[in-house]
Amino acid sequence: MKLRELEIFVTAPPAPGWGGRYWILVRLTTNDGITGIGEVYAASTGPDAMRAVISDVFARHFEGETPENIERLYRRVYSSGFTQRPDLTVMGAFSGLEMACWDILGKARDRPVWALLGGKMNERVRAYTYLYPLPHHDMTDFWTAPDLAAEAALDAVNRGYTAVKFDPAGPYTMRGGHQPAMSDISRSVAFCKAIRDAVGDKADLLFGTHGQFTTSGAIRLGQALEPYAPLWFEEPIPPDNLLEFARVADAVRIPVATGERLVGKSEFATVLKSGGAKILQPALGRVGGIWEAKKIAAVAEVFNAEMAPHLYAGPVEWAANIHFATSIPNLLMAETIETQFHTDLISGALKVEGGYVTPPDTPGLGIELDEVVIAENPYDGDRLHLEMQDAPCDYQNGNSFAGGAPPEID
Repeated sequence: MKLRELEIFVTAPPAPGWGGRYWILVRLTTNDGITGIGEVYAASTGPDAMRAVISDVFARHFEGETPENIERLYRRVYSSGFTQRPDLTVMGAFSGLEMACWDILGKARDRPVWALLGGKMNERVRAYTYLYPLPHHDMTDFWTAPDLAAEAALDAVNRGYTAVKFDPAGPYTMRGGHQPAMSDISRSVAFCKAIRDAVGDKADLLFGTHGQFTTSGAIRLGQALEPYAPLWFEEPIPPDNLLEFARVADAVRIPVATGERLVGKSEFATVLKSGGAKILQPALGRVGGIWEAKKIAAVAEVFNAEMAPHLYAGPVEWAANIHFATSIPNLLMAETIETQFHTDLISGALKVEGGYVTPPDTPGLGIELDEVVIAENPYDGDRLHLEMQDAPCDYQNGNSFAGGAPPEID
C-alpha cells in the first residue's frame, strides 16, 4: 500500500464565517484505491500559497511511501529541510496529510482511528462551544452585551453543554501584547458575572483571549475575573515567549490554557516544564498531526495536565480531535462548532448530543467529504483564515471584537 495521489480542496463557510474564512482539506489515494482525508489548519499564508506548500510536502516526503510510516514521515518533514524545529506552515501541511494517512490505515484495517491509537479510553467526549448569537440577537451588539451572552449561555446549557467559552476582552492586534483598557476589564467582569448568574453551577466558564496582552496586563485582567471561577484563562499572552506563561499562572488563580498556535512536543514541553499551563489546546491540523498530539498528551500526563483539543476550522479536524480525545486518559473536553455547513460537509456523520460526542465505530475517521457542498462554497477572496487588527487598543472609546470572520476589519 503506497500513497499515490493528492487532492486539495478549499471551501468557505457561509457568513459570518464560524470556523474561519476558509478551510483547507486534503484527500490522499493509495495505489490500491483507498482514500483518506485530512485538514490543514494554517493561517499565516493564503490558500493558494498553502496549496503549493502542501503539494511540495506531499511530493517530497509522502508520495510513494506507505501510510503506515507515520514516524518516518514526521521526521522527514520536520528535519529534511535543515530545520529540525517547529515550523507553523510546513507542519500545518504535514498535519493534514498525516490525518489522511490515519484515515487510510483505519479503512484498510476496517477499524476506527481511535482503535489504532490505543483503543477507547473514553466512551464519549465532553464538548464545549463558543457563545454565538442566537437568531434574534443583533450580530453587532452581541459581542459587547453581557445580557445577550448570558442568554446564549443558558441556551447552550439547555442543549446539554457543560462548558461555554466567550471572548469579550479584544482587540487582537498585530502590535503584540498590550495593556487592556480599563473598559475591557470592566466588560470582561460583567460578562463573567452575567453568564455565571445565568447558568449557576451548571456549566464551566471558559474565558478566551488570543495572546493580546502583556504579561502584566494579563495578570491584571485575570485577577479581576477570579471571583467567577472560570475553568481556564486561554492564551493570555502572545505565544512567542513561552516562559512568560508561568508568570501569569503564578499570579492568577485561574488555570492557564494554551496551545492553539503551538507546534510540536517541544513547545508544549517548555510550557509544561515552566509551569505555564495545565490545560493544553493543540490544533491537530497544525500541531503535527494525530500522532504528535498523542505524544504531547503523554508528556502532559507526567505533569498532571489535561488536554482540550482546539477547533476553529472545519469538521475534518473535528473528527481527528474526537478520535484523539477518545484514546487519551487525560482528556478534559473538546471544542466544537455546530453549524449546518459543518454538518453538511460530512453528511452529519458527527454530532453533539446532550453536550457530548460519541466516537464513531466506522472505519478510519468515520467521515467522508460531500464534494457538492465544497463546490457550491468556493473561497474566492484574498484574506487570511483569521487576521489580526492593525489598529491599536482604543483606551478612550473602548474596544469590541466581532466573532467569526467578518468581511472587513475596522
